[in-house]
Amino acid sequence: MRNVNRQGLRFVALVGLYLAGAEFAMRFIADSGSVALFWPSSGLALAAVILYGRRWALFIPVAIIITQLWLAPAPWSFVPFSLLGNTLGALAGSWLVGRMPDGPENTIRFGFRTLAGGALFALVAATVGVPGMLFSGMIPEASLPGAFLRWLMGDLLGVVAVTPALLIVAYRRRKSAAKADYGSESEALVWNIALVVSYLLMAWGAAAGSIYALGLTALPLAVMIWSALRFEPLRTALSVLVTVTLIGTMAGLGLSGFQPPTRTLDAMILLSYLCLLAILPTILSLAVQERRVATAALLRRANCDPLTGLPNRSAFEAQVQEALQDPSMPQMALGYLDLDNLKLINDTASHTAGDALIAGIAEVLSARLEPGDLLAHLGADEFILLFRHCSPVMARERAASLLRAVESFRCDFNGQQFSATASLGVAPFLADNADFSDLLSQADAACFTAKELGGNRVCLAGAQGGDVLDHTAAMHWAVRIREALEEHQFALFAQAIQPLRQTEVGGRHFEILLRMRNPRGGLPLTPDRFMPAAERFRLGVRIDREVVGMVLDWLESHPQAVEEIATCAINLSAGAMVDEGFIGFIAERLRSGRVAPRRLCFEITETSAVRDVKRAQRFIDEMRGLGCRFALDDFGTGFCSFSYLSTLDVDYFKIDGSFVRDMETSPLAAEVVRSITSIAHVLKKRTIAEHTESIRLRDALIAMGVDYAQGYAIEHPIAIDRYFAQPLAELASAQLPPASDATRIVMPAA
Repeated sequence: MRNVNRQGLRFVALVGLYLAGAEFAMRFIADSGSVALFWPSSGLALAAVILYGRRWALFIPVAIIITQLWLAPAPWSFVPFSLLGNTLGALAGSWLVGRMPDGPENTIRFGFRTLAGGALFALVAATVGVPGMLFSGMIPEASLPGAFLRWLMGDLLGVVAVTPALLIVAYRRRKSAAKADYGSESEALVWNIALVVSYLLMAWGAAAGSIYALGLTALPLAVMIWSALRFEPLRTALSVLVTVTLIGTMAGLGLSGFQPPTRTLDAMILLSYLCLLAILPTILSLAVQERRVATAALLRRANCDPLTGLPNRSAFEAQVQEALQDPSMPQMALGYLDLDNLKLINDTASHTAGDALIAGIAEVLSARLEPGDLLAHLGADEFILLFRHCSPVMARERAASLLRAVESFRCDFNGQQFSATASLGVAPFLADNADFSDLLSQADAACFTAKELGGNRVCLAGAQGGDVLDHTAAMHWAVRIREALEEHQFALFAQAIQPLRQTEVGGRHFEILLRMRNPRGGLPLTPDRFMPAAERFRLGVRIDREVVGMVLDWLESHPQAVEEIATCAINLSAGAMVDEGFIGFIAERLRSGRVAPRRLCFEITETSAVRDVKRAQRFIDEMRGLGCRFALDDFGTGFCSFSYLSTLDVDYFKIDGSFVRDMETSPLAAEVVRSITSIAHVLKKRTIAEHTESIRLRDALIAMGVDYAQGYAIEHPIAIDRYFAQPLAELASAQLPPASDATRIVMPAA
């Protein structure tokens, strides 16, 4: 019922507005045989049918009947022509607008669509209506062309003056106006004054009796162009409506010294000029507005995250820099929020479900922010926040409140409910002593610490200083590692592996050791400095590929050195076993190179192998299938290591250096070494003792039957060029006979 009442009121309002426009137009008609100079009701009719649909064209015949019976009585024989012409014109014009390519409102396409529809409206109405005037005896046959042109241009002027303003007002009410950079309020006030002054000057010039008075209409045209360039299209459209109505009234009624057009040619010139006066500012304003909206959209795309609608990092950083200039809020905190285990949802449901969860959590976080706080989406499952005017204790409480909100949120997606928890790192700071990049690093490190402690918690930078500091240092190492990989700043060192039995195959046995060039000069950096960070940030496999590539490149460029190699051992990270493309990389590299795979021996640590024995064995089998050999590094440190010996088909067991170093002081360590050696020989495997730091240890290992030794007692690591510069004969002669007291040294308890 309410909808029916609303539609009834709209119908009455449209009829009333049409009658008001008709009453205004009748002022320009000298007698019943004249055609109105300006018919604004045509603009109303076309706008109404475009906005509300074709069925609303019914108000047009109702309004025309009332007009013909009450406002301007005309012969009854003319009424059907007038009724049919205006109604068909509105329907035809709206049909053409709908048929043309669609586009957003307030664009050039929108303006030309309206202009084309208005032209068709005027053509149809004049084609039907003017013959009706002739048929009803209102005009003689000789006046037919002039009446047709006046009707056509009068309707067209009504459309170009009225329809854009009505459509812009309606579309503005239906949807919020696009934010754009318009002129200031003070500029708008000056513009209003300028428009009024232009009207007064135009009226003064006409009243002065100048034959060039119409030229003063350029003054309001200039002001309307100013509006088109600096303000929203609605202001321009309304000023066009007022200006055309004012000039048309003064010229049509002969006010302020203007002479009304008596000849058809004069009327056509005036109407054409008024149409151009209406069209040019309107089209210009729509073109400028389209550019404004496109610029605003590009700026929003550059500063906003498309998934959540939140600011991205660059926009957030700009907002933080602005907040730092506010002296009223000295205490603030930067928060770094990372969702826990979102990968499970992405893998089990879909990435679309994960995106829906992220978007929902963004809304939850936005709703829980305090006034003045800022929130941004960094990408993936990471958010960043700025807590204003809060101490470290308050920042922790507000962060904890956000985590509770995230934990309680449920996302419905395809009939399933998903939820997540989050970890949040908070870095408190004072506004006068803050650097954004440093704060972001602290908050990120604190967030990482929160995740390592189990997730779904807040970690305050400084509260767990050691952990946060460690992670910050690791992140710096990760950056340096990436730079070293991109700029090839790694160097190859080699350390000899000495056979301890005369029965072992001759040739060079050595292990490749990696070093990172020190950007500050000095000694190269050893792997214990950077490999923990590499493993932590999943850079191990990239380093593996780099090392393998460097080794094979060096060997292929030194073919004589290759002939001397018995075993070249290369360490691999744990990530190599789960990297699907690593074995393919090795296979392709060996296929395209000139190094025999049998000369290469890859090493993985025992602890990484026993995490997933089946995966490790598949990896080992595929590598051995390429012709390479394999070693289990740091052997003896795993839990129940002996149970895996028969499962992992490797060539060498490298006895962990901690047992070898302790042999002189720990009978247990010596017995572990002896047991590993005995079991390896039973399985027809060979053993290598790491960290052989003295001749006494080396001799003890010989007495135990260990096959190879590696350590400072054999050789210090040296650059690979220097290693191969040593004659092979010197390396072979470096082996010493076993000491007579070796057994007594390693087993003092006996």
